[in-house]
Amino acid sequence: MDISLRWLNQYLTPGDVTADQVDHIMTQAGMPIEEHKPGLNGDTILDVEVTSNRGDCLGHVGIAREIAAARYADKPRTLTLPKVEQSPLGAPIGDELTLENRVPDRCPLFTARLIRNVKIGPSPDWLREALESFGQKSINNVVDVTNYITLELGNPCHVFDYDKLAGHTLIVREASEGEKVNTLYAGEHKLRPSDLVVADENGPQSLAGIIGGHDSQVDDSTTTVVFEMATWDTVSVRNTGRRLQIRTDAAFRFERGIDPRTIDYAAQRAAALICQVSGGQLAEGVLSDGAPLPKDTAIGLRPDRCNQLLGVHTEPQEMADLLNALSFKTTIEDDGHLRCVIPPHRSHDVTREIDLIEEVARARSLAVIPVQETLPVRAREPQTSERAMSTIARALTGLGFYETITFSFTSPKKGELFKREGTDLVCVDDDRRKAEPTLRPSVLLGLLSTRHANQSARVSTPGGVRLYEVAQSFAQKAGTRETDEYRALAMLVDVPFEGKKPKHDDLQHALRVMRGSIDTIAKSVFGPTARTVIEPAKPEHQGYDANAYARVSIECDGQTTQIGGYGLISDAARKAHDLDNPLVGAELQIQPLIDAYPPRSDAQMLPQFPGIDRDLSLIVPEPTSWAQIEQMAQGLNLDRCVGWEMVDIFRGKQLGEGKKSVTLRLHFRDSDRTLRHEEVDPQVELLAERAKSTLGAEIRTAS
Repeated sequence: MDISLRWLNQYLTPGDVTADQVDHIMTQAGMPIEEHKPGLNGDTILDVEVTSNRGDCLGHVGIAREIAAARYADKPRTLTLPKVEQSPLGAPIGDELTLENRVPDRCPLFTARLIRNVKIGPSPDWLREALESFGQKSINNVVDVTNYITLELGNPCHVFDYDKLAGHTLIVREASEGEKVNTLYAGEHKLRPSDLVVADENGPQSLAGIIGGHDSQVDDSTTTVVFEMATWDTVSVRNTGRRLQIRTDAAFRFERGIDPRTIDYAAQRAAALICQVSGGQLAEGVLSDGAPLPKDTAIGLRPDRCNQLLGVHTEPQEMADLLNALSFKTTIEDDGHLRCVIPPHRSHDVTREIDLIEEVARARSLAVIPVQETLPVRAREPQTSERAMSTIARALTGLGFYETITFSFTSPKKGELFKREGTDLVCVDDDRRKAEPTLRPSVLLGLLSTRHANQSARVSTPGGVRLYEVAQSFAQKAGTRETDEYRALAMLVDVPFEGKKPKHDDLQHALRVMRGSIDTIAKSVFGPTARTVIEPAKPEHQGYDANAYARVSIECDGQTTQIGGYGLISDAARKAHDLDNPLVGAELQIQPLIDAYPPRSDAQMLPQFPGIDRDLSLIVPEPTSWAQIEQMAQGLNLDRCVGWEMVDIFRGKQLGEGKKSVTLRLHFRDSDRTLRHEEVDPQVELLAERAKSTLGAEIRTAS
């Protein structure tokens, strides 16, 4: 922000600070001077780098307050606020003007004053030169005062021609859909209900917090003006200004927040100046409408805490003096702590004890904080979550997967295919994201886009391309704006095949590859005793084939943890991504995997006696799942059976339509002696009989 050195000295006693001194003081206060520029009549213009939280410094008085509070300046100075010299008041405002604020939540305070018998003309030299030193063009004496007050106190304001206001009324409201406003110099704009306007009975007369209207502007024919000063919701001003691409000094300040308690003094100062330069007379009374004024806030400051954080000792009394100089009403309590009442102009950025500590540091000078020549560094082992992620990454890399990092946005059409039931897509209203304005509801979308890029580049690897990514997926609960978001591990594998199209066995092979990958991940984080449970289910979205999807759970230490699902990617999803070959995808919630880490060890003595393995081939109906067979075997609690596994699945005409042969291998062992085959035979027969009765199985072979 540009400030005039000559203008700045008007608010300091003594007013003799130089440009170099301002540069030094403001740099130590954390707001360095970017540039010194020559001004009119020997003046100097200083470009101050004001941070976004310091809206109170967007005026000369705010900068003067910082200089007066600096204890490291060349000499002590005090802040001298401009005096309000009001001439006798005219007739009461009465019923000549009415005000209605329909949106107090977005316009906390709106005030209006009436000034009669103004004479519009050129501004006096002091006012014109003050504005022209910043490159602003002088318009007329009344309008120039509003610009002057903005630069002096940081409170934007506006004047209306009273006679041009239909019904002599001001209404603060939301715009109607499609309603238009004709602005002073930014043209006509079509509005939305999210925009705020100040209107009369006929329509909008200004775009609230941003720019005044053309139809009610003050010109040479004006004799009575309505002076307005208000404060607005920062987000409303920012959103409207960005959408309409209108940038003004007023909007710049309102976006950073203006406390309504600062309005009364600033408005009195502005009204007095208007009367002074135009010969007008201020009507008695003020129209004011909005929410109740906020109350003063007091924050405690512990001197010991301040000294500990800054690394330099400051006496409590000195802290109080420094904060009082910055307009914080500070007292020392009986317990030695400081009690600081936050001034209105700092209410937006000083809300905690640490903010007060920062003010002490700035007032003392940031240069007094010691800087160590070396910093002690202590090496620590990675966090458990990082170790878990590294373990998962190593497991997948060993299985031939390539990690990807993809974009979070997708198109609405693709997003709909992967939208889970009971959720809505999350979209952004941004012209830069016209083609893909939707946040991905599934991480698989990024992998599918990557696979398409590989396909276009004719990338191939033995056994097919395998991809994975750990990232966020985004959604919101249906009909609400409540976030439904989680971090997931997504995997994608090709279905390798020969010929023109894949066979059923090719699809089964790819599904088993994915199942094996999930098994490996589960054991790497849960431990070797973890058991993966696969249950056929209805897909959670249309991105999966409706007939080839399963939920995945992990059983470990007597607890079952559901972690996600996997299945064949649907034809619709492949078509949306222009992918030729079938794919298998999986999406697992990453947090349960991290929570399970580190894996539980299971160290056991190696067996001393040989075991016996038996294969049993069951002909079962096609819908029978391996999980059902496992559940049956587990329920029998077979004597000396230490485990089992699936060996093979066979389908053929000789089995009959709708049938398949599942071969499982049973492992038997006794820790004290060598088993005999006749001890195992009854267990195998028991399992075979139970398979017949519960699964409707036929025994194909038993060996």
